[in-house]
This record gives sequence, C-alpha cells and structure tokens, in this order.
Amino acid sequence: MKTKVTFPSNNLALAGILFTPDDHTGAPLPAVVVSHPGGGVKEQTASVYAERLARAGFAALVFDAAYQGESEGTPRGLENPFQRAEDVRAAVTYLTTRDDIDPARVGALGICASGGYVPFAAQTDHRVKAVATVSAVDIRSLLVEGLGRTQGPEVLSALLDQAGALRTAEARGEAPATLNWAPESADGLDEAPTLYREAQDYYRTPRGGHPHSTNEWVLRSIDQIAQYDSYAMAELIAPRPLLMIVGSEADTAYFSREAIEKAAEPKELFVVDGATHVALYDEDAYVTPAAAKLADFFGTHLA
Repeated sequence: MKTKVTFPSNNLALAGILFTPDDHTGAPLPAVVVSHPGGGVKEQTASVYAERLARAGFAALVFDAAYQGESEGTPRGLENPFQRAEDVRAAVTYLTTRDDIDPARVGALGICASGGYVPFAAQTDHRVKAVATVSAVDIRSLLVEGLGRTQGPEVLSALLDQAGALRTAEARGEAPATLNWAPESADGLDEAPTLYREAQDYYRTPRGGHPHSTNEWVLRSIDQIAQYDSYAMAELIAPRPLLMIVGSEADTAYFSREAIEKAAEPKELFVVDGATHVALYDEDAYVTPAAAKLADFFGTHLA
C-alpha cells in the first residue's frame, strides 16, 4: 500500500510516500527511510527499493529532498548536503512518531548521493539502527575532484569564485544559475564515462525520467558542497551495522570501497556481479539480488 505523507525539515514541508505491506494489520512495523539520488525524486529508484522492502514486510518511506520535487524550498534545485542529511533525520523523526511504526526498529538506505547523505546523518543519529547504501557517491568528491579524481584544485577555486558572484547576483534579483546533473542528450557521449552515459539514459528518457526531476542543480550549492565529507566520521556508525552495495562494473565503486575501509565493524561490502552504477537503479537482474540482500540485512538488524 502507498500513502502520501508530509513532514517538516527545518520548517520546510517535505513530500513523501509511505510504502507498507498490503496485508499488514498487526503490530507496529520495522521501517526504512529511503533517500533518493542527487537530481532524482522519490518516484524513481527510491520507490523501486521501497516497494521491494514493503513486500518483504517493512514500512519504507521515500521523500523528495527540500528544494526539490514536490517538497518546499527555494531556490529550486538547491543541493545543500547538510540540509539533505537533515532531511534524512527529519524522515526518521516522522517515522518514530507514527503509531504503526516501531521507533526502536528504524533503518535507512541511501542511493547514489544519498549513499553519502544517509551514512553522514546516521553517524550522529543513533535512532538509525542499521545503515545501507546502493551505488554510493560522495557528492563533494564527485563534483569537486571529478569522477576518478581527475580534476585539480583549480576547478574548485574557479567554482567558488562563481558561487560568490552568483550569490551577489541572486541578491540583486537575478535567477539562480543552474547546471545539469546528467547530459540532456546522448549526442557526443560515445567516449564519456559509463556513469554519465547511463545517467542520461535513465534520467532523460522514459526509462526513468519523471516530470519532477528537472535535471538541474543550483551552481552556488558548491560552496556548501565543498565543506562536506560523507564518510569523514564513518567509524561513528558502529556498533550499528553498515552495508554498502555496489555493482562489479560501477565506475563509482571506489567510493563504497573507501568508505568501508574507514568504517568500523560490523560492516559489509556486497558486490552485484555485472551491475553498473545506474543498472542498480531499475534493472531487475541487478535490483533483485540487491533488494534481497537489503531485506535480509534489515530483517536481521531490525528484528
């Protein structure tokens, strides 16, 4: 069953969908917060995993980040990592106030950029009893250092120059400047990294595209993103368990491998053979083993 819900995060109303098992009539449920990728919305891959978790007996809450999708906040498309982490905490708070949820059995799952935001939030939110990620990305490293860390420090310096100028421009009444998350067209992408080719195919085609997923982020967000580090204190998640799921062919898998190295036990890196970063969003051959692993993980640790 799907139920539309709203809840506050820093005085902004977030739009969510609560998935619950169709046959549930009994005791309060264990629950999982499911947070969407950068540039995504709740109806996309977050709902794919939430539906699978509901089938396995969990309540699963998906929501649009503040400033994005159907949630409140301007400028539209702002990507503030600290707000994104606060949104995760707010979702946990919402679940722990519901009579049909067991507040002692709440976990969280982050996909792509939320694979950084969820562990970051959980480091200091002990209400999250189990932490999982799929195709995790540290958004700071991806945007500041580039995929595979191919960008030098001059890139960040130039971006910060732009961010300051754009704040001044907005204060003078100009519209916020934005960049695309994924290429709008497949033209010229033959030699591009797999991540960007597949992101275009997912977000900008009927495969995964959604009207609320605008493919834009506010460029001045970079001065907040630059101060953020997804896994700097990953050891604080312990003794709560951490599961990170990656595809064997994902060009972003190094983020999860490095995070697992930083984290303390109990921790596990689960590799889905043959999957790329985006294949784990919606391709059944890869989502099925990932979702089964998540159901087992949350079933064990939210028992």
